[in-house]
Amino acid sequence: MIDNFKYPDTKAYDYVVAKLSAKGVTYKEIAKITYDLQKQFLPHIDIKEYEETTIDVMHKRELLNNVMVGLYLDEMATQHKLDEPLQSIVQHDVGVFGVDETLALQIANIYGSIGVTNYGHVDRVKPGIIGKLDQDQESVNTFIDDIVGGIAAAVAGKLAHKYS
Repeated sequence: MIDNFKYPDTKAYDYVVAKLSAKGVTYKEIAKITYDLQKQFLPHIDIKEYEETTIDVMHKRELLNNVMVGLYLDEMATQHKLDEPLQSIVQHDVGVFGVDETLALQIANIYGSIGVTNYGHVDRVKPGIIGKLDQDQESVNTFIDDIVGGIAAAVAGKLAHKYS
């Protein structure tokens, strides 16, 4: 363990934003998913608040840790740098693997069961950029589609708590 190590919050956030952006994912895309999920329950909230809340949620250390790991595994799988059998499992997004959903659920659960239930819906429906990532054949997106869903679900949970 390194003495006096300070967690690199800003670097972690910048890393996550850059990696998501490289895949076409912005906080606005995530906010739009959450807005569409929640507009029937929170009709008085405009998209700007969803965007601001998304940025806030994306600064959570727990979220950053899970996202960095998932994005890195997708990147390594795209480059065929994972050992077998993990390479094949991640590359083919094998349904019984479940680690991608586990990371996303940890993100969604930051704001409790509302986040978790919203994640289940998003994972099933795959709205917006999530569906595009899931269908992309150019690179491995086993983790990123679930991660984006987890972030959107966490934003839904945070807003639900704020306005309950």
